[in-house]
Amino acid sequence: MIIPTYNERENIAELIERVEATLKGIPFELIIVDDNSPDGTSELAEYSDRKYGNIRVVRRVDRLGLGSAVAYGFGRAKAEIMVVMDADLQHPPELLSLMYKRIVEGHSLAIASRYVEGGGVEELSISRRLVSRGAGKLSHLLLPKTRSVKDPMSGFFMLRKEVINGVKLNPTGFKILLEILAKGKYDSVVEVPYTFKSRKRGKSKLNLREVLRYILLLFNLRANSGIASRLK
Repeated sequence: MIIPTYNERENIAELIERVEATLKGIPFELIIVDDNSPDGTSELAEYSDRKYGNIRVVRRVDRLGLGSAVAYGFGRAKAEIMVVMDADLQHPPELLSLMYKRIVEGHSLAIASRYVEGGGVEELSISRRLVSRGAGKLSHLLLPKTRSVKDPMSGFFMLRKEVINGVKLNPTGFKILLEILAKGKYDSVVEVPYTFKSRKRGKSKLNLREVLRYILLLFNLRANSGIASRLK
């Protein structure tokens, strides 16, 4: 498991407890990549490791962003199955066992999806809903490989390591799944419905800068895919 963090002290202990309870009986390592949070997120995570013994905390001196934190974690993960989720409790850890089951059944990628039947969004403002939907539609327009996925913007997903083996990831901003869908090597993708919860503690990291980074990422991926297709 790879969990990027920045100022999530109020959420990290509960998240770890719920993850450990959900995956009880399944051997796993939890890698927390913390971007030098001043609120003590990493120290609290290290304290939790005294109880569970399977938590590895990596501190990065410079705050480099969520996407690069996930890529950093990928490079240090030893398992053949990896999962990415946020630390803010908007992604329900209880879904992990079902996602793991789907991967074991043979899927390359299991994506927690707000937009398949059974999924939804809890208490999100109209503007945030429009941004999310619009961002997904834009990815479908510019990146054909994402069109079969209803929620390419999801930050909660599980994958086989082979999907990104040999793939150079250059994450920009929050949406690393989008780059994996555009560049990765996968046969089967399944979406698992979930309800995106409202943040109860802490502050959202989404801002205008991240929106602009997302647009830049889309056009970079579009340009690179165009070059690749012309070289074939």
